[in-house]
Amino acid sequence: MNRVTLAIIAFFGTALILYWQVQSKKGSEDLALDNVDRPDYIVRDLKSVQYNDEGGINSRVSASHMEHFAERNLTYFTQPIYLVYPDNGDAQWRLRSTKGTLDKNSGRVTLENNVIIDAISPEEPIQTIETTYLELDLNTMIMTSDRSIRITGQDFLITGEGLYADLNAQNIKLTSQVEGTYETK
Repeated sequence: MNRVTLAIIAFFGTALILYWQVQSKKGSEDLALDNVDRPDYIVRDLKSVQYNDEGGINSRVSASHMEHFAERNLTYFTQPIYLVYPDNGDAQWRLRSTKGTLDKNSGRVTLENNVIIDAISPEEPIQTIETTYLELDLNTMIMTSDRSIRITGQDFLITGEGLYADLNAQNIKLTSQVEGTYETK
């Protein structure tokens, strides 16, 4: 073999080895990225109960689909329904939406898209609260939202922007642009 042939073989051999190293490194990076983006577990038709420090029920959640990411301590829900239990121990509100997120580090639940909060008891003055976005702190039982709010009761309708609700104190406040309609029957 002459020197030109050996040089061509060495050149193509080196190029092939370098190509193989780049591809194997890229493949391992893709695998690492896939593992980070994959949930640690997935549950369909979830039903779960969360307890407080005293052993009482803090909340119940059901969802059609749930994905949990342990590294970030986040849980994503599809069609979640939350029953929350304020300090007095009885479930008073059912929260539901199209999607939700639970951050276990902060104890915050975020509900998005078609959020509806229903009173469980028909005797409650407020029967339904509707919005597009809501945050609930499970530790303090405080709900907040900065979006449009619609509250309906037996004889009234109230709309406004922004919500602050302390479920333990049974206090609900719209923060701005409040308008109401009251009808007697």
